[in-house]
Amino acid sequence: MIRKNSEYPLQPPRERGTGRAFVFALVMHVLLGFFLYHGIQWQNSTPEGEEAELWTEVPDTATPRPVPPPPVPTAPPAPPLRDEQADIALQEKKRQQQEAAREAQLAEQQRQQKLQAQQEAEAKRQQQLAADQAAQKTAAAKQKQLQQQQQQQADKLKQQQLAEQQKQQQLKEQQQEQQKQAEAEAQKKADAQKAAKAKAQAEAAAQTKKLDTERRERLAQMQGAVGGTSSSSNGLGKSGTGSGSGGTAASPGYADKVRRAVLPNVSWGGEKEGLETVVSVRCSPTGTLLNATVSRSSGNAAWDAAALRAVRRTDPMPLDTNGKTPDNFLITLRPAS
Repeated sequence: MIRKNSEYPLQPPRERGTGRAFVFALVMHVLLGFFLYHGIQWQNSTPEGEEAELWTEVPDTATPRPVPPPPVPTAPPAPPLRDEQADIALQEKKRQQQEAAREAQLAEQQRQQKLQAQQEAEAKRQQQLAADQAAQKTAAAKQKQLQQQQQQQADKLKQQQLAEQQKQQQLKEQQQEQQKQAEAEAQKKADAQKAAKAKAQAEAAAQTKKLDTERRERLAQMQGAVGGTSSSSNGLGKSGTGSGSGGTAASPGYADKVRRAVLPNVSWGGEKEGLETVVSVRCSPTGTLLNATVSRSSGNAAWDAAALRAVRRTDPMPLDTNGKTPDNFLITLRPAS
């Protein structure tokens, strides 16, 4: 019988049948003693002697003959083998047979023990083989489970990457949509600014036209009132700062005086190349600014607004040499270099 759950797997197996072999050997020794005691008949009697008769030839006295040598004594013949020696030989033969039987029995026991050891070794080998196969199956199952886990992790990572790519794509599309909306709003704002600029230019042109019409009407009224023709003169500043025209003539130095008064009020930090704005001004004789509009735009609405703001800050306008301010005049403004 093989122990399946052994605490010491490397300990050699215990020999089985030791007690039975000891009992069997004891019985055999008892039987051997019995046969030796009753099977051998001990001979204690003295063996009988042998008798022999010796015959000699009578010598012839007539003719002397040579005396023969004395006979050589012969050894008595060996006594025949008696029953005692036969019994001893038989006992020796029985002993040898018993020894042979014991040796055969011992060889059989050794053979049985060897066979049992081989069977136990084979059973142990089979058990070890079954354990190895079970371990291999367990390892294969663990490997398969590990591969499944790795495949699941790879699938999960792939899904995460796909979701991240979709998220990035959606974000990119949103950014593109926002950029398109921003561009559309910028274009809309630019169109609105362009429309507002065109409207401002149209309004400025209409205002200038209106002022010119009013100025002509006043000149016509003044001419009709004085009954004659009055002369008008224009003054141009060397730096393009301004010019004046109207019912009251401006002196030659009035343009410089207006330029010196307006330029400190100009606040501009943008580009300066090619900007020139003409502002139409209407004042009272005391220099009070009545109205100021852009007569000719520079094309830059910001600079036009800065120039118009500087003119409106210059209130009142400087007086001319005659103590009065021309009622209508134009001021041409450029950014200071």
